Amino acid sequence: MIRLLLAGSIAVHDLLRHYLPTNVIRDLVRTRQGLKWGMPTMLLAVPYFAIAYWLTTLLADGAPGWLNLLVLVCIWSGIKMLWLGPISLVLLARARAHEFAVRRIRMKAERTERGSETLLPRAGE
Repeated sequence: MIRLLLAGSIAVHDLLRHYLPTNVIRDLVRTRQGLKWGMPTMLLAVPYFAIAYWLTTLLADGAPGWLNLLVLVCIWSGIKMLWLGPISLVLLARARAHEFAVRRIRMKAERTERGSETLLPRAGE
């Protein structure tokens, strides 16, 4: 029974991961080239919260109860877009620090290489 539930939840997760717009955007922003777009994607939370508010007004006026699921999906997607900005800033700072460290190590290695060339006698001297 647990195995069946686990297989079903994995199938739903894979389906939502590949086709839900917020997951696609999240995957694109979390690449090294996309990290700079983290803060502007926070603005995408506004339409999700607006749709959730609109759906709740429809529900208050007597709309079908299954719209509550759409309200939850919109709120979850809006929260996900809000968190994408700060997380991308942290990931961008970490990536830049790593790139700086790699560049510093390369420059140090080049300097030691150039220094050792001047100490070694040239061939034929």
